[in-house]
Amino acid sequence: MATTVTMPKMGFDMVEGKLLRWLKKVGEPVKAGEPLAEIETEKVNIEFEAPASGVLKAVLIEEGTTVPVGTPIAIIAAPDELVEAPATAPAVREGPPLPTPAPGTPPPPAPAPAPVGAPTPPPGGRVKASPLARRLAREAGIDLREISGTGPGGRVVKRDVDRYLQARTPAAAPPPPAAAPIPTPVPAPVPTPAPTAVPVNPLRQAIARRMTASKQTAPHFYVTVEVDMDEAMAWRARINEALGERGKVTVNDMVVKAAALALREFPALRSSYQEGGIVRHEAIHIGIAVALEEGLITVVLRDADRKPLAQIARESKELVERARSGKVRPEDIEGSVFTVSNLGMFDVEHFIAIINPPEAAIMAVGSVREVPVVKNGQLAIGQRMKVTVSADHRVTDGAEVARFLQVFRRYLENPLLLLVE
Repeated sequence: MATTVTMPKMGFDMVEGKLLRWLKKVGEPVKAGEPLAEIETEKVNIEFEAPASGVLKAVLIEEGTTVPVGTPIAIIAAPDELVEAPATAPAVREGPPLPTPAPGTPPPPAPAPAPVGAPTPPPGGRVKASPLARRLAREAGIDLREISGTGPGGRVVKRDVDRYLQARTPAAAPPPPAAAPIPTPVPAPVPTPAPTAVPVNPLRQAIARRMTASKQTAPHFYVTVEVDMDEAMAWRARINEALGERGKVTVNDMVVKAAALALREFPALRSSYQEGGIVRHEAIHIGIAVALEEGLITVVLRDADRKPLAQIARESKELVERARSGKVRPEDIEGSVFTVSNLGMFDVEHFIAIINPPEAAIMAVGSVREVPVVKNGQLAIGQRMKVTVSADHRVTDGAEVARFLQVFRRYLENPLLLLVE
């Protein structure tokens, strides 16, 4: 029996999606779970998997087309099964038309040849590239196979596309021979350059909409503590030495585990405010903010309070790698009840974050710094980390957040507790 494939809903607030690229051609066999198409949502580009096995009998929308969630986009059926495409074409929203060049405008220069030594993927092979690099290349009409990637594992990133575009720009003509010196006239005032409109990508639009709504609807308040990280850093070194090549535990992994354990005692901080009441979430799924070229997304570590520290480290690394390579799955970015945002790797001492709706709180983590401290009446050097929780005053109060941070700090200052729970 034929299966009609529809535009999937890949997020709580997703209402439409853009089909970037078909990964299968009509007539090719397809297995259930095999990548069928690449779809752009407001947050990320995702490879959509085929819901059934068979042969791709028909594609109902073209690449580059945006359609609402639930719209039929393809048909999969048995090899000998006859199918008919729907009589009515789905409603689509095309992108803006390309500008028509003005009369007399010279044609664009021919693309420059690929740099010598650039890796050439096999015919039909998929070039590894970040979602932003793919979009820039598509808008410029560039085949990604012509570009040499300098990102991790040869991945093409934004700077590679920019460098390629600069390389194919015609070289400027040589300057004319120097003339005899003449009196220099007083230069006319240089006009101020006009501002440039910068296109906003879908992820940035989603961030703008959600963060604006958060600040306008949730009355934020902030509580900051400083954590003694001497013991935590010492235990981290021992754990990583024991793990060897099996993985590494980061400071953020320890923060996520400590926050998850503390959230067991404070259900208000794993709640959501809805008109008419407060919804409490029993499962402790922690969101981890990840910075991409296009903007910020949050990946979700599920049941973080139940997982050993080494498993948290491994799963967090996998989630971040999938996010940065554009291979996140819908379940990777939905369902968090509390978010951790860490700028410590940028040597940021302290910052505050905006709550990620519909959550009630978010934790902003600074760097671990060596600072002068007083121990047993003596001046010494200690390792300290500042943490700030932004919370929704409709759901919780300052005293409760302060108690939560006391428990959180106790776990990090006694890191053996992270290993036994």
